[in-house]
Amino acid sequence: MELFWILFFISVQPLVRGQGVYAPANAQIAHSGAACNVKDDNISERIYTIREGDTLELRCIVKGHPRPQVRWTKTAGSASDKFQETSIYNETLRIDGIQRVQGGRYYCKADNGVGVAAIKSIRVDVQYLDVPVLTVHQTIGDIRAGFYHEKTVFLRCTVNSNPPARFIWKRGNRTIEQSKDNGVDIYEPLYTQGETKVLKLKNLRQKDFAAYTCQVSVRNVCNIEDKSVRFILTNATSPPMIRLSVNDTVVVDPGQDVVITCEVTAGYPSPNVTWSRYPGPLPLSAQVKGMTLILRAVTPGDAGFYNCSAVNNVGNPARKNVNLVVRTMKNLTFQITPDSNKDSETIQMGRDLKLSCHVDATPQDKVNYTWYKNGAPVFNTDSLILLRSDPDMAPGTSSLEIVDMKFRDLAAYSCVANFPGSRVPELRVDINISQNGVYPPVLSVPPRGQTVNVREGGIADLVCLVVDGKPRPPVLWSRTEKDLLMPSGKTVEETPDGRLSLRNVSRDMMGLYRCQTAPYNGLNIKRREALVQLNVQYPPILDPVFQDVRTRSTLEVILRCTVMRSSPPLTTDARWFRNGKFIQMSMPDLKEHTLKLGPTSNGTYECRVSNSAGTSTCRFNVSAKPYNAEFYFDTPNPVRILKGNNYSYNLQWTQREPQATDKIIGYWLSVQKNGKILQSKQIDLRGIEPEKGVLLSNTISDLKIPLTYEVRLAPITTFTAGDYVSRIIQYSEPYTYPRSSDHVCGFEDERICGFSQDRSDVFDWTRSNYLMQNPKRSANTGPETDRSGTMEGYYMYIEASRPRSMGDKARLLSPLFNVSSVKGPKGSRRVPYCVSFYYHMKGKHIGTLNVLLRVSSTPPVDSVVWTKSGHQDTDWKKAAFDISPSGPFQIVFEGIRGQGFEGDIAIDDVSITIGKCKQENTVANAGGSVKNSLKPASTGDDDSNMDSDTDIATEKVCDEALLRLFNSDTEEKDFNGFSAQEEDESELLFLVGWQVCFIY
Repeated sequence: MELFWILFFISVQPLVRGQGVYAPANAQIAHSGAACNVKDDNISERIYTIREGDTLELRCIVKGHPRPQVRWTKTAGSASDKFQETSIYNETLRIDGIQRVQGGRYYCKADNGVGVAAIKSIRVDVQYLDVPVLTVHQTIGDIRAGFYHEKTVFLRCTVNSNPPARFIWKRGNRTIEQSKDNGVDIYEPLYTQGETKVLKLKNLRQKDFAAYTCQVSVRNVCNIEDKSVRFILTNATSPPMIRLSVNDTVVVDPGQDVVITCEVTAGYPSPNVTWSRYPGPLPLSAQVKGMTLILRAVTPGDAGFYNCSAVNNVGNPARKNVNLVVRTMKNLTFQITPDSNKDSETIQMGRDLKLSCHVDATPQDKVNYTWYKNGAPVFNTDSLILLRSDPDMAPGTSSLEIVDMKFRDLAAYSCVANFPGSRVPELRVDINISQNGVYPPVLSVPPRGQTVNVREGGIADLVCLVVDGKPRPPVLWSRTEKDLLMPSGKTVEETPDGRLSLRNVSRDMMGLYRCQTAPYNGLNIKRREALVQLNVQYPPILDPVFQDVRTRSTLEVILRCTVMRSSPPLTTDARWFRNGKFIQMSMPDLKEHTLKLGPTSNGTYECRVSNSAGTSTCRFNVSAKPYNAEFYFDTPNPVRILKGNNYSYNLQWTQREPQATDKIIGYWLSVQKNGKILQSKQIDLRGIEPEKGVLLSNTISDLKIPLTYEVRLAPITTFTAGDYVSRIIQYSEPYTYPRSSDHVCGFEDERICGFSQDRSDVFDWTRSNYLMQNPKRSANTGPETDRSGTMEGYYMYIEASRPRSMGDKARLLSPLFNVSSVKGPKGSRRVPYCVSFYYHMKGKHIGTLNVLLRVSSTPPVDSVVWTKSGHQDTDWKKAAFDISPSGPFQIVFEGIRGQGFEGDIAIDDVSITIGKCKQENTVANAGGSVKNSLKPASTGDDDSNMDSDTDIATEKVCDEALLRLFNSDTEEKDFNGFSAQEEDESELLFLVGWQVCFIY
């Protein structure tokens, strides 16, 4: 009688308190994508096998309070896999069309700030099989002593696959077996990429000239079919050879057309010719016509290496490269170098002088420099020496050296750079050499320009002028601090006039700047330089920027505002405001400003601190309003109530910092759907004060399956109410179905209660509802709604339209039930199960719906336990029958397509429970008597709440009892120690007790 009294005395109050539930995060990984297999290997590592191109979907199921945040990361994949460098902050990780490089180990990290973060991982193994590549290699060895030669052919077959592929070689349609043909040898070569198998034809025979097939297989893993490649070997088989119509390097002017032909001179079968470019792809303007590549009006961006490849899978591919160079010329500069041997910085008679000229060009070595003196060409003499490439200067620099300068050497010199015979315009620079025409520069910063002060967001002008010197070189700006870049992102910035303008100045631009004379377009001497300090002024940085202060209405409060940094550092004003009105001054030179408030001084307070750059604010929101409630997300699955197809939901939460404000006396609860309030009530705590981390709960009833609802909850104190927090609750069926308390699977959740599609059938069952139906669906067949009649409710059905044909089968498998026989007072017996479901078979082409019992064995044994064929009226109908399996089993729903498209078959509300099926009236009577006997005395609360809570508690007891008696992982159970009379009584109690559990 112990079980009966336990059930009898269960009563659950609408609001319950438990021990603290603030708990560290816990996580586990579940999959709901297109998995081929999920298994554990020898080191207890979970491996998720998926075919390339399918959808990977992993869900991180978390527990803990407050609700943990989830982050997905990945390792052990290809180095090119960009997902390694990012994190996904979502409970569900979904990758559509997964690729092989995305295989590896995926980590789910759940963290809620309590204790250590939880980390779980799963290895994703992506399965694939490429089309194999077959190449043929031939060797010929001369025999000196004879009059013949030996010819050996190697057929090399290579494939990329996961798992490793199996190779089959065929000559014609017959498989080649090495043991039956001495003229062949099949082996795996060393040091090859991918998987390779070589067929060696030794001392080629006439019969060896045939069609060969290399077939590869991964043994149908993930339903990947075998693939093959074919090659016809003849006595004319030969590798490709090519030649190009141009030289290895082609130099052209911009705007010219380029035509390159790649001619095939040998090779059988006829080679396939392709063009490519490095770096980057072929230009968009490129045209490939047969073996010819045409480039119209080339630009410098079209330059690069163009590759012609000819492939016929015999020998190695034939390749030829063409280097296309497009001429460019820009940035012509000059330098004047006084006699460096005399450490001179000025031009002096009797000293040496060097004029240098450089242009940035492609190709650099094809540039021609010509020097002129007063318009006449300069030739080498004892006093004028031309250097085509100056070793003391940058590569590609031409220099004119003037030795022991005389008055006759004072003249106008010109340097002209060009490409001989090219249409690229020449560039020219003129240099005037006279005693007073060239002298060193003088760099100067204007008065009061050494330090520039500017407000953040403003414009700063840094000035560093060349006030003297001829010719005047440009000025280069840089940061003095190592590794700091200029605001433009460059290391050095050039200004022609020495003025550097900075816009939208920020505080990270503050610092010391260096200006220098450039060594080009002027005298090549020691650089002149100067320094400019940039100071950026910004308002004070305060802490905190905002603080939410909650307090009891009877306590005093002290507010503190701290100055962290300021530029300029001197603060000039500090004031306190309440709700925008001034209340008191504070000493401006203080680093911390405080304000003391008396009780019930609620409001918005601001501390405004100023310096010459502006004003900043510390803002405080002071109130006695309680903190928000924190929803507890580890709530058990919603409880399904068969009557009216309703469900109840046990809403659970904790109160954040309950002692911070006045005593919390209750909560406002609101349940909404589409903005309309369906339920609204006050939950009274009845004198109980919430504690930090202590769980509170309330059962919400009369919710419709499978609708979702928005629940809003706000705490109430003696003086005020807190803010509402909201969450969405929805009906979801348990992923770990079945349990004794799970009763019915209505397929309302995408996980469909752990049911799965049989991969050995022809097509799959489809999950759908009224809202998802195709408006062009076939008329006069299939259900309009689910069994409950709601538009949102789901069901499973088979689609009989194209491409389905008569006799095609779809099978839906239930989860595996682990059962064993039970040894009771009357000996060992099989555990009975009741299978019930609703079916819909409307249409003139309806085929057959079979229900099979699949008992686990080697191989599994399927037996038909229920069947219906043909049209079965327009409404949902219920089926129920008993089974007594001999061991672990599954229920299989098999839909067979009929003669035409009006043959959709649907199922809904599947139930697989322990015990024999009950008559409808018996269930109703028994349910009424038992439930009434378990109802506690009235407490003034809603009776539906009490029924739901009692259901939950009764289910828990039944779960534990059923697991204790029917756990398949233990030996057969026995009732020991009873007398004969006691055995009869215990068996009666056994049966009566399970009747109670069947109802719940």
